Amino acid sequence: MSTQHAKAAKTFLADKKNAKWHDETLWLVRQKRDNLSKHIPEWEKLRETARDIKMYSTSHMEELIEEFEKNATSNGCIVHYAKDAEEYRKVIYDILSSHGVKKMVKSKSMLSEECELNNYLFSKGIDVVESDLGERILQLMHAHPSHIVLPAIHIKREAVGKLFEEKLGSEKGNFDPTYLTHQARKSLREDFLNADAAMTGGNFAVAETGEVVVCTNEGNADMGMSCQNLNITAFGIDKLIPNLDSLAVFTRLLARSATGQPSTTYTSHFGKPHKGGEQHFILVDNGRTDILEQKEHRKVLNCIRCGACMNTCPVYRRSGGYSYSYFIPGPIGINLGMLKDPNKHSGNVSACSLCLSCSNVCPVMIDLGEQIYVWRQKLDKLSQANKEKKLMVNAMTPVFNSPFLFNTAIKMAPVVNHLPRPLIYNGLNAWGEGRELPKFTKQSFNSWWKEHHKK
Repeated sequence: MSTQHAKAAKTFLADKKNAKWHDETLWLVRQKRDNLSKHIPEWEKLRETARDIKMYSTSHMEELIEEFEKNATSNGCIVHYAKDAEEYRKVIYDILSSHGVKKMVKSKSMLSEECELNNYLFSKGIDVVESDLGERILQLMHAHPSHIVLPAIHIKREAVGKLFEEKLGSEKGNFDPTYLTHQARKSLREDFLNADAAMTGGNFAVAETGEVVVCTNEGNADMGMSCQNLNITAFGIDKLIPNLDSLAVFTRLLARSATGQPSTTYTSHFGKPHKGGEQHFILVDNGRTDILEQKEHRKVLNCIRCGACMNTCPVYRRSGGYSYSYFIPGPIGINLGMLKDPNKHSGNVSACSLCLSCSNVCPVMIDLGEQIYVWRQKLDKLSQANKEKKLMVNAMTPVFNSPFLFNTAIKMAPVVNHLPRPLIYNGLNAWGEGRELPKFTKQSFNSWWKEHHKK
């Protein structure tokens, strides 16, 4: 199973030009994040504060849920709970069907991806229209997001132009980004005006005020929720935070970490229904309380879904989101996938160089790389350890445990430099498939040290 990601990545890497573009584009976003963070002297203090707020929130979740429900209800909203994906889908369907909804516009929600909402509603005769541009492109392509903030980052504008020619009747051969954006806007305008309901996810749920905050750049969440009287906002219980002071900390970190912006274009607060309308909030568990029981991994619930760990990860940037088996890729996805189903998603654990760059950029200080290392230590007990690697480790253990064998092996290593190439580069040498092995030096560091540091 540990080679699962590597095999899937070959498809992405087959298009070398696109793979290089993907790597460079995401690294540019990482650099923008760095530039902005360096202009805030208290950046590390903000990260520490955000971590502490999240740790408080997850350890006081029951209290925050009760406070949120009380304040949201007093604001005129209707609060629901869903213990899992099935209940989440049912609650939404019951709300829509009771109002005779045939079409719903939806702003991006990774929770809906997690719970496979769209296909469920399609099967019930309800049309769901994704209104965020990236999500709309993917919906027309019948594809899934490859990034949690930049869902269509792997798709170039030429491909979008051809898609819009086919699906929206746009000008043939026109790949201009501004033109394509206007075409999408023109198409979506009709959906906003003619839909029967609107739905969005939530970045933060503020217990103190009973409102949900959604941070976007396109404003489509606002359009949908403004044009419709029946509105649904669904979010995981890990999105709960205590108060508006806490929100101020997260809004300073989120956009800077995600896209290198000082803030998102829109920071919208949904807390009351329209006059004569309904505002439904759905709080979803779907395994989150189970994660709280795992002390080594509970900090993943700190995640604010900024995607910074993906933008910096050398493996994700060079292998693409579809190389991962879990619907969320990258470092956070590796950890969430293992918490969801370690047997199914253990192949992702190999997609990490343990550089710990993800841990260093995480705005809420999740120890992402360290947790991946912990999962690697558990693979053998899960019967998911790679047999070849396990054989190599067993063979090398006596060498590393014996100073005599280790020093002898080091002394003999330069012989490899003179072996015929077929003996070195073959099916047993996975490293050599895409790289040249380094040359062994004639003198080891140990012998050099002894020679130059004699007493």
